[in-house]
Amino acid sequence: MDVLNAIVVLLNFVIIPATAYGAQLALGALGVTLIYGILRFSNFAHGDTMAFGTAATILVTWGITGLGISIAPLPTALLALPFGIMITMLLVLGIDRVVYRFYRRVKAKPIILVMVSIGVMFTMNALTRFLPGIGVDDIRFADGERFLISVRTFREMTGLEEGLAIRTTQAITVVVAAICVVALFWFLNRTRTGKSMRAYSDNEDLALLSGINPERVVMITWLIVAALATTAGTLYGLDKAFKAFTYFQLLLPIFAAAIVGGLGNPIGAILGGFLIAFSEVTVTYAFRRVVGYLGPADWQPEGMIQLLSTDYKFAVSFSILLIVLLFRPTGIMKGKSI
Repeated sequence: MDVLNAIVVLLNFVIIPATAYGAQLALGALGVTLIYGILRFSNFAHGDTMAFGTAATILVTWGITGLGISIAPLPTALLALPFGIMITMLLVLGIDRVVYRFYRRVKAKPIILVMVSIGVMFTMNALTRFLPGIGVDDIRFADGERFLISVRTFREMTGLEEGLAIRTTQAITVVVAAICVVALFWFLNRTRTGKSMRAYSDNEDLALLSGINPERVVMITWLIVAALATTAGTLYGLDKAFKAFTYFQLLLPIFAAAIVGGLGNPIGAILGGFLIAFSEVTVTYAFRRVVGYLGPADWQPEGMIQLLSTDYKFAVSFSILLIVLLFRPTGIMKGKSI
């Protein structure tokens, strides 16, 4: 029984949270990967695109709930998400037309586009904070049923000392992320537009000679990225809480996931997202209860068996990113692309 209790503790505090967090990072890293693979620059405004999309979804959620509409036991934000995606799509298309289009026309170097994206990042961050009702405070907008499985229910079902809790938002995150990933890969591999995007990514000049419209490829790329960013941001906000600055911080693990997996490779982005998530959660979790169950009877380890506190979880992402850049700069999926 002690072994089962230890497994439940690991599931409760490591495996399930890391899986949900990894799904969120994977969606974010896919957006970064598409921009890098097709538009050929690192988009530092991606975190704030997630923040804006989430804020737009929150505003629509409040409007829907104000009308008395609900989809309980699921969060109402799922009903508002398509509207948040459309608003974000309009914003990123506007930014591309006003800002990035000029630099593509003059064939600016990628580093110039990176610096431009940093300016866009600060602008979008300010815009998000000035949205009505958003501000700088934490916003909890998850409603409906809180738990898919509660601690009490699990204990009554199994008779174990430890209880397993699976939040509804965690289950929704994994399911929605899986649907998004399947839909994206189907689109890239099975549709004519997706194949055009892949051809443009592989060889821009050859794609142009083949009659592919570059502006259409760029537009579709931004639309997909806006959808991924808004979905990832909303899932993250539902699971934890929304705060604009948090999404700026989230840019580090997202970029770490994309680079560790192999920047420009969608499969690598997904693997990198889960690698970063499990590393962060594992290194910052105290294993005292797990070791207590697995040790001798009536024995509890002294102190906390913990490498780092949760305050340093982003340091884990940075450390992994640094190691990969030093020893395998092409990432774990070397030689592959969109």
